[in-house]
Amino acid sequence: MEFFRIKQDIPFMSYGKLTTAISLLTFIAAVFFLMTKSLNFGVEFTGGTVLELRYAQPADLNQVRSAVDNLKYGESQVQALGTTRDVMVRLPNIKTKSSAQLSNEVLTVLKQQRSDVELRKVEFIGPSVGEELVSHGLLALALVCVGIIAYLAIRFEWRFAVSAVIANMHDVVIILGCFALFQWEFSLTVLAGILAVLGYSVNESVVVFDRIRENFRKPNLRGKTVPQVIDNAITATMSRTIITHGSTEAMVLSMLLFGGPALHGFAMALTIGIVFGIYSSVLVASPLLLMFGVTRENMVKPVTVKEEAVV
Repeated sequence: MEFFRIKQDIPFMSYGKLTTAISLLTFIAAVFFLMTKSLNFGVEFTGGTVLELRYAQPADLNQVRSAVDNLKYGESQVQALGTTRDVMVRLPNIKTKSSAQLSNEVLTVLKQQRSDVELRKVEFIGPSVGEELVSHGLLALALVCVGIIAYLAIRFEWRFAVSAVIANMHDVVIILGCFALFQWEFSLTVLAGILAVLGYSVNESVVVFDRIRENFRKPNLRGKTVPQVIDNAITATMSRTIITHGSTEAMVLSMLLFGGPALHGFAMALTIGIVFGIYSSVLVASPLLLMFGVTRENMVKPVTVKEEAVV
């Protein structure tokens, strides 16, 4: 199915220097914000107290959130926990108060609003757990990158693997830079969103790379230059790109707008990642292929003619 039929090839590679410069500037800006403002890590990483509450009747989350905010414990989170009667409250780590004191104060304030609330569970997350999560998160990120490099190197060749990983890491750093700039909370769901973006972005890169490899093998494109072959490959996938990413972005935006606080970070990471994933697959990975000197000979093995013995 092809909704958008593009008859002439779009000269993407002629804008390669411009798009590479834009990518470099956004990448440097993202690194700058990460270094100067740092990430606003959530309770899972910094440590804190998690309370699970149950109401006899459906709870008003805004009312609960307002009551917890009035205690001025810092950046706290209130979200539904599966049902409308179960609520989870996350509080930051406060050195002067224990988890028992925090939970008692929160429960007292909430009982003043509604007496049908009861405390089901209190869990303290220590800083050591947060450090462990950071190390595990970085390990997961490194393993994903190694897996992508190995997969693309085997399926194509090293130039494609390196180009795709640079483009994907560009997406990850941009997402982290946005979270640092706006000081959005970096939680486990955001980390899950970033790992999902890595898989999503590499899928788009593989689609474009597959078409480039096919074009190198097509007899009717044999006289074309490498940039023209890549332009043809990207143009040929534009219809699929628009339909696939448009529908995915619509779903993610609905999750961002209507998913509530529990899904906000995850949806925000995906929203930014999908936009930059399309950009990087087309306008970062492909110019990098040219920069690394990909040629037709890299993809098409020369046919060896067997010499027959003359009797």
